[in-house]
Amino acid sequence: MTPVLAFDIETIPDCAGIRGLYGLPADLPDADVAELAFQKRRVSSGSDFLPPHLQRIIVIGCVLREGDSVQVFSIAEPERDEPAIIRKFFDGIDKYTPQLVSWNGTGFDLPVLNCRTLLCGGCAVKFWDQGEDDRDFRYNNYVNRYHARHLDLMDVLACTSRATTCRSTRWPGSPASRASSAWAEPRCGSSTARARSGASATTARPTARTPICCIFASSCSAAHSPETSTPRNAIC
Repeated sequence: MTPVLAFDIETIPDCAGIRGLYGLPADLPDADVAELAFQKRRVSSGSDFLPPHLQRIIVIGCVLREGDSVQVFSIAEPERDEPAIIRKFFDGIDKYTPQLVSWNGTGFDLPVLNCRTLLCGGCAVKFWDQGEDDRDFRYNNYVNRYHARHLDLMDVLACTSRATTCRSTRWPGSPASRASSAWAEPRCGSSTARARSGASATTARPTARTPICCIFASSCSAAHSPETSTPRNAIC
């Protein structure tokens, strides 16, 4: 059975990159740097959602199903910095060659991962293989949108906005919040983010968003006993 890896990334503004891009002083606080980027983005696009290259990855939430076992884990700060987070994720793809499952991975998660891999000097051999190393990847790879190795559930199921789909199906998902609000909440230790995610103070995620991997995990848990689960960072 092909392993299945459901994943979801969480990001914050890349304040160091924004400083370099706009020539901002090094001592300007991160909050002011991010707000400037949000303002510029709103002027240019009408939204404060930053482009992929200005999104710094702080955690990748994963659910890996391999045979009868299910592993739920995060690759995250502070245990690893961003280059190490990205490297560990793509090392897992090299090791397992899994079926990837995401929600809007084509539109957000993978573009961010690709941009940040370039910026961090990373390597993703199996992910970028289009038949050069493995002939099976010529007609079914991770890169081609219409191939099957990456299943973007938003493409397959939604055909509408994420918020609308989540509300109508009662799935966990993103509230209608501005990107700048999601950035402000973890910095301020806001209880709003914890309330939205339904998490306690000790388990709150860094943003208000509940990832698709949690949906996948809950569906798997019905068919697997706790004995088959593996602790956090089990992909190591």
